[in-house]
Amino acid sequence: MHSSARFLIEFGGIILGLGLLGRFAARFRFSPIPLYLLAGLAFGEGGLLPLGASEEFVAIGAEIGVILLLLMLGLEYTASDLVSNLKTQYPAGLVDAALNALPGAAMALLLGWGPVAAVVLAGVTWISSSGVIAKVLGDLGRLGNRETPVVLSILVLEDLSMAVYLPIVTALLAGAGIAAGSLTLGIALGVAGLVLVVAVRWGRHISRFVSNDDPEKLLLVVLGLTLVVAGLAQQLQVSAAVGAFLVGIALSGEVAEGAHNLLAPLRDLFAAVFFVFFGLHTDPASIPPVLLPALALAVVTATTKIATGYWAARRAGVSAKGRWRAGGTLVARGEFSIVIAGLAVTAGIEPSLGPLATAYVLILVVLGPLTARYTEPVALSLTHRLRGPERPKDPPAEGEAAVAEPHEVSRS
Repeated sequence: MHSSARFLIEFGGIILGLGLLGRFAARFRFSPIPLYLLAGLAFGEGGLLPLGASEEFVAIGAEIGVILLLLMLGLEYTASDLVSNLKTQYPAGLVDAALNALPGAAMALLLGWGPVAAVVLAGVTWISSSGVIAKVLGDLGRLGNRETPVVLSILVLEDLSMAVYLPIVTALLAGAGIAAGSLTLGIALGVAGLVLVVAVRWGRHISRFVSNDDPEKLLLVVLGLTLVVAGLAQQLQVSAAVGAFLVGIALSGEVAEGAHNLLAPLRDLFAAVFFVFFGLHTDPASIPPVLLPALALAVVTATTKIATGYWAARRAGVSAKGRWRAGGTLVARGEFSIVIAGLAVTAGIEPSLGPLATAYVLILVVLGPLTARYTEPVALSLTHRLRGPERPKDPPAEGEAAVAEPHEVSRS
Protein backbone atom coordinates (compact mmCIF):
# COMPACT_ATOMS: atom_id res chain seq x y z
CA MET A 1 0.00 0.00 0.00
CA HIS A 2 1.22 3.52 -0.80
CA SER A 3 2.78 5.16 2.28
CA SER A 4 0.53 8.25 2.21
CA ALA A 5 -2.62 6.12 1.89
CA ARG A 6 -1.47 3.90 4.75
CA PHE A 7 -0.74 6.97 6.87
CA LEU A 8 -4.23 8.38 6.27
CA ILE A 9 -5.87 5.08 7.12
CA GLU A 10 -3.80 4.54 10.27
CA PHE A 11 -4.09 8.07 11.61
CA GLY A 12 -7.75 8.32 10.69
CA GLY A 13 -8.38 5.06 12.50
CA ILE A 14 -6.61 6.40 15.59
CA ILE A 15 -8.66 9.62 15.65
CA LEU A 16 -11.91 7.73 15.03
CA GLY A 17 -11.09 5.24 17.77
CA LEU A 18 -10.26 8.04 20.23
CA GLY A 19 -13.56 9.73 19.45
CA LEU A 20 -15.51 6.54 20.13
CA LEU A 21 -13.57 5.93 23.36
CA GLY A 22 -14.25 9.51 24.47
CA ARG A 23 -17.98 9.07 23.84
CA PHE A 24 -17.96 5.80 25.77
CA ALA A 25 -16.21 7.45 28.75
CA ALA A 26 -18.59 10.43 28.68
CA ARG A 27 -21.60 8.12 28.70
CA PHE A 28 -20.42 6.44 31.90
CA ARG A 29 -19.06 9.72 33.35
CA PHE A 30 -15.41 8.87 33.88
CA SER A 31 -12.11 10.18 32.49
CA PRO A 32 -11.14 8.88 29.04
CA ILE A 33 -7.41 8.99 29.90
CA PRO A 34 -7.13 5.28 30.87
CA LEU A 35 -8.88 4.31 27.64
CA TYR A 36 -6.46 6.42 25.60
CA LEU A 37 -3.50 4.79 27.34
CA LEU A 38 -4.94 1.34 26.70
CA ALA A 39 -5.42 2.26 23.03
CA GLY A 40 -1.74 3.20 22.83
CA LEU A 41 -0.78 -0.12 24.38
CA ALA A 42 -2.90 -1.91 21.79
CA PHE A 43 -1.23 -0.11 18.85
CA GLY A 44 2.35 -0.17 20.16
CA GLU A 45 5.10 -2.75 20.11
CA GLY A 46 3.81 -6.05 21.40
CA GLY A 47 0.22 -4.87 20.97
CA LEU A 48 -2.58 -6.16 18.80
CA LEU A 49 -1.94 -3.92 15.77
CA PRO A 50 1.42 -2.08 15.73
CA LEU A 51 1.55 1.17 13.76
CA GLY A 52 3.97 1.89 10.96
CA ALA A 53 3.54 4.87 8.64
CA SER A 54 1.85 7.26 11.09
CA GLU A 55 4.11 6.82 14.12
CA GLU A 56 6.35 9.81 13.31
CA PHE A 57 3.34 12.09 12.86
CA VAL A 58 1.84 10.81 16.11
CA ALA A 59 5.11 11.71 17.86
CA ILE A 60 4.90 15.30 16.56
CA GLY A 61 1.23 15.49 17.51
CA ALA A 62 2.08 14.26 21.00
CA GLU A 63 4.63 17.06 21.46
CA ILE A 64 2.04 19.61 20.36
CA GLY A 65 -0.38 18.00 22.82
CA VAL A 66 1.98 18.64 25.75
CA ILE A 67 2.49 22.24 24.65
CA LEU A 68 -1.26 22.87 24.39
CA LEU A 69 -1.92 21.25 27.77
CA LEU A 70 0.50 23.64 29.46
CA LEU A 71 -0.69 26.65 27.44
CA MET A 72 -4.29 26.06 28.46
CA LEU A 73 -3.18 25.62 32.04
CA GLY A 74 -1.44 29.00 31.96
CA LEU A 75 -4.53 30.64 30.49
CA GLU A 76 -6.47 29.63 33.61
CA TYR A 77 -4.41 31.94 35.83
CA THR A 78 -3.30 35.55 35.80
CA ALA A 79 0.08 36.59 37.15
CA SER A 80 -1.56 38.40 40.09
CA ASP A 81 -3.54 35.26 40.96
CA LEU A 82 -0.34 33.25 40.99
CA VAL A 83 1.44 35.72 43.25
CA SER A 84 -1.55 35.76 45.63
CA ASN A 85 -1.68 31.94 45.78
CA LEU A 86 2.03 31.72 46.45
CA LYS A 87 1.75 34.14 49.36
CA THR A 88 -1.28 32.58 51.07
CA GLN A 89 -1.17 28.86 50.26
CA TYR A 90 2.54 28.00 50.07
CA PRO A 91 2.48 25.94 53.34
CA ALA A 92 -0.10 23.60 51.77
CA GLY A 93 2.09 23.35 48.68
CA LEU A 94 5.13 22.40 50.76
CA VAL A 95 3.17 19.72 52.66
CA ASP A 96 1.80 18.42 49.36
CA ALA A 97 5.28 18.13 47.87
CA ALA A 98 6.76 16.44 50.93
CA LEU A 99 3.99 13.88 51.40
CA ASN A 100 3.53 12.92 47.76
CA ALA A 101 6.89 13.34 46.03
CA LEU A 102 8.94 11.44 48.62
CA PRO A 103 7.10 8.09 48.16
CA GLY A 104 7.87 8.14 44.43
CA ALA A 105 11.53 8.95 45.01
CA ALA A 106 11.79 6.25 47.66
CA MET A 107 10.20 3.64 45.36
CA ALA A 108 12.66 4.43 42.56
CA LEU A 109 15.61 4.09 44.93
CA LEU A 110 14.24 0.83 46.38
CA LEU A 111 13.98 -0.56 42.86
CA GLY A 112 17.60 0.42 42.22
CA TRP A 113 16.85 2.92 39.45
CA GLY A 114 19.18 5.66 40.66
CA PRO A 115 18.77 9.32 41.66
CA VAL A 116 17.68 10.68 38.26
CA ALA A 117 14.80 8.20 38.01
CA ALA A 118 13.97 9.03 41.65
CA VAL A 119 13.51 12.72 40.76
CA VAL A 120 11.31 11.77 37.78
CA LEU A 121 9.12 9.33 39.73
CA ALA A 122 8.79 11.88 42.53
CA GLY A 123 7.15 14.23 40.04
CA VAL A 124 4.88 11.48 38.71
CA THR A 125 3.48 10.78 42.19
CA TRP A 126 3.40 14.43 43.26
CA ILE A 127 1.24 16.11 40.59
CA SER A 128 -2.52 15.57 40.69
CA SER A 129 -4.59 15.69 37.51
CA SER A 130 -6.15 19.15 37.17
CA GLY A 131 -8.30 18.01 34.24
CA VAL A 132 -9.74 14.95 35.96
CA ILE A 133 -10.30 16.79 39.25
CA ALA A 134 -12.04 19.73 37.56
CA LYS A 135 -14.40 17.31 35.81
CA VAL A 136 -15.09 15.42 39.05
CA LEU A 137 -15.88 18.63 40.93
CA GLY A 138 -18.34 19.63 38.22
CA ASP A 139 -19.95 16.18 38.04
CA LEU A 140 -20.44 16.04 41.82
CA GLY A 141 -21.77 19.61 42.03
CA ARG A 142 -19.06 20.75 44.42
CA LEU A 143 -17.79 23.86 42.64
CA GLY A 144 -19.48 26.07 45.25
CA ASN A 145 -18.33 24.10 48.30
CA ARG A 146 -16.10 25.69 50.93
CA GLU A 147 -13.32 23.14 50.40
CA THR A 148 -13.12 23.69 46.63
CA PRO A 149 -10.91 26.85 46.79
CA VAL A 150 -8.46 24.84 48.92
CA VAL A 151 -8.34 22.07 46.30
CA LEU A 152 -7.87 24.59 43.49
CA SER A 153 -5.10 26.40 45.39
CA ILE A 154 -3.14 23.16 45.78
CA LEU A 155 -3.58 22.42 42.07
CA VAL A 156 -2.38 25.92 41.17
CA LEU A 157 0.73 25.53 43.33
CA GLU A 158 1.46 22.14 41.75
CA ASP A 159 1.08 23.62 38.29
CA LEU A 160 3.33 26.54 39.19
CA SER A 161 5.97 24.19 40.52
CA MET A 162 6.29 22.64 37.07
CA ALA A 163 7.94 25.85 35.86
CA VAL A 164 10.82 25.01 38.22
CA TYR A 165 10.60 21.22 38.24
CA LEU A 166 10.57 20.57 34.48
CA PRO A 167 13.85 22.43 33.76
CA ILE A 168 15.52 20.44 36.56
CA VAL A 169 14.28 17.15 35.11
CA THR A 170 15.25 18.19 31.57
CA ALA A 171 18.79 18.99 32.68
CA LEU A 172 19.11 15.74 34.63
CA LEU A 173 17.79 13.62 31.75
CA ALA A 174 20.15 15.33 29.34
CA GLY A 175 23.04 14.22 31.53
CA ALA A 176 24.20 17.77 32.13
CA GLY A 177 26.79 18.34 34.81
CA ILE A 178 26.32 20.50 37.87
CA ALA A 179 27.48 23.66 36.07
CA ALA A 180 25.35 23.11 32.96
CA GLY A 181 22.36 22.01 35.04
CA SER A 182 22.64 25.08 37.27
CA LEU A 183 22.86 27.30 34.18
CA THR A 184 19.75 25.68 32.70
CA LEU A 185 17.81 26.10 35.93
CA GLY A 186 19.03 29.68 36.27
CA ILE A 187 17.85 30.50 32.76
CA ALA A 188 14.48 28.87 33.39
CA LEU A 189 13.92 30.71 36.66
CA GLY A 190 15.10 33.97 35.12
CA VAL A 191 12.73 33.61 32.18
CA ALA A 192 9.85 32.61 34.47
CA GLY A 193 10.47 35.58 36.75
CA LEU A 194 10.78 37.95 33.79
CA VAL A 195 7.51 36.71 32.29
CA LEU A 196 5.70 37.12 35.61
CA VAL A 197 7.00 40.69 35.99
CA VAL A 198 6.05 41.54 32.40
CA ALA A 199 2.64 39.91 32.82
CA VAL A 200 1.89 41.86 36.02
CA ARG A 201 3.05 45.23 34.68
CA TRP A 202 2.32 45.06 30.96
CA GLY A 203 -0.08 42.11 30.64
CA ARG A 204 -2.87 44.35 29.35
CA HIS A 205 -0.66 45.70 26.56
CA ILE A 206 0.40 42.20 25.50
CA SER A 207 -3.19 41.00 25.50
CA ARG A 208 -4.24 44.08 23.51
CA PHE A 209 -1.52 43.36 20.94
CA VAL A 210 -2.62 39.73 20.55
CA SER A 211 -6.35 40.52 20.70
CA ASN A 212 -8.44 40.31 17.56
CA ASP A 213 -12.17 40.17 16.96
CA ASP A 214 -11.68 37.60 14.21
CA PRO A 215 -11.47 34.15 15.86
CA GLU A 216 -9.32 32.80 13.03
CA LYS A 217 -6.65 35.49 13.43
CA LEU A 218 -6.70 35.20 17.22
CA LEU A 219 -6.22 31.43 16.99
CA LEU A 220 -3.33 31.74 14.53
CA VAL A 221 -1.52 34.43 16.53
CA VAL A 222 -1.85 32.69 19.91
CA LEU A 223 -0.96 29.25 18.56
CA GLY A 224 1.94 30.58 16.50
CA LEU A 225 3.31 32.62 19.41
CA THR A 226 3.07 29.62 21.72
CA LEU A 227 4.91 27.28 19.35
CA VAL A 228 7.66 29.87 18.71
CA VAL A 229 8.21 30.51 22.43
CA ALA A 230 8.13 26.77 23.16
CA GLY A 231 10.74 26.17 20.47
CA LEU A 232 12.96 28.96 21.76
CA ALA A 233 12.64 27.60 25.31
CA GLN A 234 13.70 24.15 24.12
CA GLN A 235 16.62 25.68 22.22
CA LEU A 236 17.78 27.20 25.52
CA GLN A 237 17.63 23.72 27.13
CA VAL A 238 14.44 24.68 28.94
CA SER A 239 11.34 22.51 28.55
CA ALA A 240 9.05 23.57 25.70
CA ALA A 241 6.11 22.93 28.03
CA VAL A 242 7.41 25.59 30.43
CA GLY A 243 7.57 28.12 27.59
CA ALA A 244 3.96 27.36 26.66
CA PHE A 245 2.87 27.67 30.30
CA LEU A 246 4.48 31.11 30.58
CA VAL A 247 2.77 32.31 27.38
CA GLY A 248 -0.57 31.30 28.91
CA ILE A 249 0.19 33.27 32.07
CA ALA A 250 1.14 36.39 30.08
CA LEU A 251 -2.25 36.47 28.33
CA SER A 252 -5.27 37.59 30.35
CA GLY A 253 -8.76 39.01 30.16
CA GLU A 254 -10.86 38.59 27.05
CA VAL A 255 -7.90 37.33 25.04
CA ALA A 256 -7.31 34.47 27.45
CA GLU A 257 -11.00 33.59 27.49
CA GLY A 258 -11.28 33.73 23.70
CA ALA A 259 -8.09 31.72 23.18
CA HIS A 260 -9.28 29.15 25.72
CA ASN A 261 -12.55 28.60 23.85
CA LEU A 262 -10.81 28.34 20.48
CA LEU A 263 -7.97 26.08 21.59
CA ALA A 264 -9.95 23.71 23.81
CA PRO A 265 -10.91 21.32 20.97
CA LEU A 266 -7.33 21.33 19.63
CA ARG A 267 -6.00 20.69 23.15
CA ASP A 268 -8.32 17.74 23.62
CA LEU A 269 -7.38 16.26 20.24
CA PHE A 270 -3.62 16.51 20.60
CA ALA A 271 -3.70 15.58 24.30
CA ALA A 272 -5.50 12.37 23.34
CA VAL A 273 -2.81 11.75 20.70
CA PHE A 274 -0.17 12.29 23.40
CA PHE A 275 -1.65 9.62 25.66
CA VAL A 276 -1.78 7.22 22.72
CA PHE A 277 1.85 8.03 21.91
CA PHE A 278 2.90 7.30 25.48
CA GLY A 279 1.11 3.98 25.31
CA LEU A 280 2.80 3.20 21.98
CA HIS A 281 6.18 3.28 23.69
CA THR A 282 5.12 0.94 26.47
CA ASP A 283 5.23 -2.78 25.82
CA PRO A 284 2.13 -4.39 27.42
CA ALA A 285 4.30 -7.34 28.46
CA SER A 286 6.41 -4.98 30.59
CA ILE A 287 3.48 -3.92 32.83
CA PRO A 288 2.81 -7.16 34.82
CA PRO A 289 6.33 -7.19 36.39
CA VAL A 290 5.83 -3.64 37.76
CA LEU A 291 2.13 -3.99 38.61
CA LEU A 292 2.73 -4.79 42.28
CA PRO A 293 5.07 -1.80 42.90
CA ALA A 294 2.62 0.43 41.00
CA LEU A 295 -0.29 -0.78 43.14
CA ALA A 296 1.67 -0.28 46.36
CA LEU A 297 2.70 3.21 45.27
CA ALA A 298 -0.90 4.03 44.31
CA VAL A 299 -2.19 2.98 47.75
CA VAL A 300 0.48 4.97 49.59
CA THR A 301 0.14 8.16 47.55
CA ALA A 302 -3.67 8.01 47.55
CA THR A 303 -3.43 8.02 51.35
CA THR A 304 -0.91 10.89 51.39
CA LYS A 305 -3.05 12.96 49.02
CA ILE A 306 -6.07 12.49 51.27
CA ALA A 307 -3.92 13.58 54.22
CA THR A 308 -2.72 16.61 52.25
CA GLY A 309 -6.23 17.75 51.39
CA TYR A 310 -7.49 17.14 54.93
CA TRP A 311 -4.64 19.17 56.46
CA ALA A 312 -4.98 22.05 53.99
CA ALA A 313 -8.77 22.23 54.42
CA ARG A 314 -8.45 22.12 58.21
CA ARG A 315 -5.92 24.96 58.04
CA ALA A 316 -8.47 26.94 56.01
CA GLY A 317 -11.20 26.38 58.65
CA VAL A 318 -13.29 23.96 56.60
CA SER A 319 -15.63 21.52 58.37
CA ALA A 320 -14.70 17.86 58.97
CA LYS A 321 -16.85 16.69 56.06
CA GLY A 322 -15.24 19.21 53.73
CA ARG A 323 -11.75 18.13 54.82
CA TRP A 324 -12.41 14.53 53.82
CA ARG A 325 -13.96 15.65 50.54
CA ALA A 326 -10.92 17.81 49.75
CA GLY A 327 -8.55 14.93 50.43
CA GLY A 328 -10.48 12.42 48.36
CA THR A 329 -10.76 14.82 45.43
CA LEU A 330 -6.98 15.25 45.10
CA VAL A 331 -6.18 11.54 44.57
CA ALA A 332 -6.47 11.39 40.76
CA ARG A 333 -3.26 11.47 38.71
CA GLY A 334 -3.31 11.88 34.95
CA GLU A 335 -1.97 14.08 32.20
CA PHE A 336 1.00 15.71 33.91
CA SER A 337 2.22 12.50 35.51
CA ILE A 338 2.38 11.05 32.00
CA VAL A 339 4.08 14.20 30.66
CA ILE A 340 6.85 13.83 33.24
CA ALA A 341 7.22 10.09 32.67
CA GLY A 342 7.24 10.72 28.91
CA LEU A 343 10.38 12.84 29.25
CA ALA A 344 12.13 9.95 30.95
CA VAL A 345 10.89 7.42 28.38
CA THR A 346 12.22 9.60 25.55
CA ALA A 347 15.60 9.91 27.31
CA GLY A 348 15.68 6.14 27.85
CA ILE A 349 17.07 6.25 31.40
CA GLU A 350 15.10 3.30 32.82
CA PRO A 351 13.05 0.84 30.71
CA SER A 352 10.67 -0.03 33.54
CA LEU A 353 9.81 3.56 34.47
CA GLY A 354 7.32 4.01 31.60
CA PRO A 355 5.37 0.81 32.35
CA LEU A 356 5.30 1.63 36.07
CA ALA A 357 4.01 5.16 35.39
CA THR A 358 1.39 3.80 32.99
CA ALA A 359 0.10 1.25 35.50
CA TYR A 360 0.20 3.84 38.31
CA VAL A 361 -1.80 6.43 36.35
CA LEU A 362 -4.29 3.83 35.15
CA ILE A 363 -4.95 2.80 38.75
CA LEU A 364 -5.34 6.32 40.17
CA VAL A 365 -7.23 7.87 37.26
CA VAL A 366 -9.88 5.20 37.85
CA LEU A 367 -9.65 5.31 41.66
CA GLY A 368 -9.63 9.14 41.89
CA PRO A 369 -13.32 9.77 41.07
CA LEU A 370 -14.27 6.99 43.51
CA THR A 371 -12.26 8.47 46.39
CA ALA A 372 -13.73 11.91 45.61
CA ARG A 373 -17.22 10.50 45.99
CA TYR A 374 -16.80 8.04 48.87
CA THR A 375 -13.91 9.24 51.11
CA GLU A 376 -16.18 11.46 53.20
CA PRO A 377 -18.95 8.92 54.01
CA VAL A 378 -16.46 6.08 54.60
CA ALA A 379 -14.23 8.18 56.87
CA LEU A 380 -17.16 9.52 58.89
CA SER A 381 -18.64 6.04 59.23
CA LEU A 382 -15.33 4.63 60.50
CA THR A 383 -14.96 7.54 62.90
CA HIS A 384 -18.45 6.92 64.25
CA ARG A 385 -17.71 3.22 64.78
CA LEU A 386 -14.43 3.90 66.54
CA ARG A 387 -16.02 6.42 68.87
CA GLY A 388 -19.01 4.20 69.52
CA PRO A 389 -22.60 5.34 69.98
CA GLU A 390 -22.96 8.66 71.72
CA ARG A 391 -24.22 8.49 75.31
CA PRO A 392 -27.44 10.40 75.93
CA LYS A 393 -26.87 13.68 77.68
CA ASP A 394 -28.30 14.25 81.16
CA PRO A 395 -31.33 16.55 81.21
CA PRO A 396 -30.65 20.08 82.45
CA ALA A 397 -31.00 20.65 86.17
CA GLU A 398 -34.11 22.30 87.50
CA GLY A 399 -34.07 26.00 86.84
CA GLU A 400 -31.25 25.63 84.30
CA ALA A 401 -31.94 26.51 80.67
CA ALA A 402 -31.09 23.95 78.06
CA VAL A 403 -28.38 25.13 75.68
CA ALA A 404 -28.70 24.00 72.09
CA GLU A 405 -25.68 22.24 70.71
CA PRO A 406 -24.15 24.05 67.76
CA HIS A 407 -24.48 22.09 64.58
CA GLU A 408 -22.58 22.21 61.38
CA VAL A 409 -24.17 22.95 58.06
CA SER A 410 -22.18 21.53 55.20
CA ARG A 411 -22.71 22.04 51.51
CA SER A 412 -22.39 18.91 49.48
